[in-house]
Amino acid sequence: MFEEPEWAEEAPVATGLGLVAARPRLVSASQIKGSKHHQLLATLRALEAASLPQQPPSLPDSDSEEEVVERKKKRPKKASFSSVSNEVGKKRKKKCQKQGSPSSDSEENEVERKKKCLEGIFNASVSAEKEKRKRKCQKQVHPNPAQHLDNDDQTGPKAWKSSATNDLSKPSAGTTSADPPHTLSRKQWRNRQKNKRRHKNKFRPPQPPDQAPGTAPTEVTEVPPDPSLHSHEDRARALRARMAQRLDGARFRYLNEQLYSGPSSAAQRLFREDPEAFLLYHRGFQSQVKKWPLQPVDRIARDLRQRPASLVVADFGCGDCRLASSIRNPVHCFDLASLDPRVTVCDMAQVPLEDESVDVAVFCLSLMGTNIRDFLEEANRVLKPGGLLKVAEVSSRFEDVRTFLGAVTKLGFKVISKDLTNSHFFLFDFEKTGPPRVGPKAQLTGLKLQPCLYKRR
Repeated sequence: MFEEPEWAEEAPVATGLGLVAARPRLVSASQIKGSKHHQLLATLRALEAASLPQQPPSLPDSDSEEEVVERKKKRPKKASFSSVSNEVGKKRKKKCQKQGSPSSDSEENEVERKKKCLEGIFNASVSAEKEKRKRKCQKQVHPNPAQHLDNDDQTGPKAWKSSATNDLSKPSAGTTSADPPHTLSRKQWRNRQKNKRRHKNKFRPPQPPDQAPGTAPTEVTEVPPDPSLHSHEDRARALRARMAQRLDGARFRYLNEQLYSGPSSAAQRLFREDPEAFLLYHRGFQSQVKKWPLQPVDRIARDLRQRPASLVVADFGCGDCRLASSIRNPVHCFDLASLDPRVTVCDMAQVPLEDESVDVAVFCLSLMGTNIRDFLEEANRVLKPGGLLKVAEVSSRFEDVRTFLGAVTKLGFKVISKDLTNSHFFLFDFEKTGPPRVGPKAQLTGLKLQPCLYKRR
């Protein structure tokens, strides 16, 4: 019979690394006694090993004690809290300095970008200006336009600016750019160059289009007249006309003052000595009256057209006989000088008419001079009884209309109507009642009217 095997455990074996747990194994009964003996030996060995001082085994990968000591020496000491905080603050400052504020970086980038844009625009304008000048030089006659263009390009503040920009883009070694003594703006320099070119090309004939630039003309061809010369002549002609107009205005004001400040006899003598003076005065007078909304001679002509055409009219101070040309009535025209064959030249204080020979006497803006009383007495002499006296005068000459009307009635007239509605002149109608009621030495202050003087414009 076979003996049943028994399970036995081996005693833990003591090794250099310590006790190793025993593995269970299957042993027979005959081997149990020998295994106990071995177990006892193993325990004794384990006790002996435990009594001896244990030394850590030296592994092949582990460091020696000297290396460990050196490593500890080389290991940095632990920093204190204050030193750590200082180091952290320094690191933050360095980081902020490197990064910088985003707004400042963006502003600097924006400024750089604007500078580059302005430089590009300026370079483009410089090149465009050069192209314009080249084209203009091609149209004009010049012995050497290319050389002239180069000379123009090399001088002037704009050339200095273009060279400065070129030097900025391509700096040349060994040269230093000096600042100009006085820099002009681009607009000022452009105007200066334009004036220079205009002065140079003022009397220069234009270059034919088929001629190549930079070459002298081979054949003499007919050049059309320069339009600038015509414009220059037109300007000179306009200037002469304007100066002549001013001179005529000054002479008109002088003559007008003489007519209002002296008697009619002195005015007749003035126009007899200078016949052109009356023409100049009449032209200036018409230019002044033309601005009025209604001329008094037209108003008087309208009134006379409503009366019988058989009435005889005497026009004192007729001028260019406009009244005689506007009505069908027979008209005697009197003035200090003649502008029309129908005019009788005389002093209006002594007209060549018989007594009580006319039906209507007209004074249209002609009560001039210091002897107005003589004019009205002469009109009373030539008018028929019940005759009509029509007076139109500038409104600014009357200080008191009532005193004027009272003075006229003393000379043998009666007021029929008056029109004071017009802003430029007053119109009065009188009827002859008889001879003057006052003597020649009686003073009539109401007949002293203000002189109509024109101011300088």
